[in-house]
Amino acid sequence: MGRVAAAAAALVALVVLGAPPAAGAELSGVFQEMRKAECHFINGTEKVRFVERYIYNRVEYVMFDSDVGLYVGFTPFGEKQAQDWNSDPEWMENRRTVVDWACRHNYEISVPFIVDRRVQPRVSISLVPSSSQAGPRGLLCSVMDFYPARIQVRWFQGQQELSEHVVATEVVPNGDWTYQVLVLLETPPRRGVTYTCQVEHVSLEQALRQDWEMPADAARSKMLTGIGGLVLGSVYLALGLGFYVRKKSS
Repeated sequence: MGRVAAAAAALVALVVLGAPPAAGAELSGVFQEMRKAECHFINGTEKVRFVERYIYNRVEYVMFDSDVGLYVGFTPFGEKQAQDWNSDPEWMENRRTVVDWACRHNYEISVPFIVDRRVQPRVSISLVPSSSQAGPRGLLCSVMDFYPARIQVRWFQGQQELSEHVVATEVVPNGDWTYQVLVLLETPPRRGVTYTCQVEHVSLEQALRQDWEMPADAARSKMLTGIGGLVLGSVYLALGLGFYVRKKSS
């Protein structure tokens, strides 16, 4: 308890020293003390490792590793602190059993929400305009709102995978326990060719494939529609004239 009280007093002192200065006073420095606890799991809870780090102004000065079983100091003060904690049997027993009463316990509680959680991705394809020339620069496959983070996104042209000219962002967290990734195919799409963005994710029973084809040009489409209407009208006109001539001659 004495060490806890001393640590609390030291933390209060650091907060006071790092507090904003009073009116007219100059800021002498900012001091940050941080404790970071980590639970590492291998194959579920088959092997669990607990790591505890103490950091001062971004410098780690002492660490406990359950695989080692002792505190290790990295600075003169950290070495002194490690020696002090390692010499306390009651405190060390507490640290060595954290893997059971904290890590394993919390793992079982968190498994349904973290390990077993599955959210299927939403996939869409869009044209990316070129900034230097007329026409599109390529195709962008947007893969949104999936969990967990591990995912594979590939581009295909027909049945052939396109491994070149493919650029992807890092998998980015959305802040709501889902992720997103953007994958750009830097090849101007050609008319009449089918492009496919294929997504493989643990939430999917089979790979998700989103197809895309270059849409027909609006002006060209209108022209073809007009030509088709003209041809169809001519056919009906010819049939009508033929029917009229046959009827008149009879």
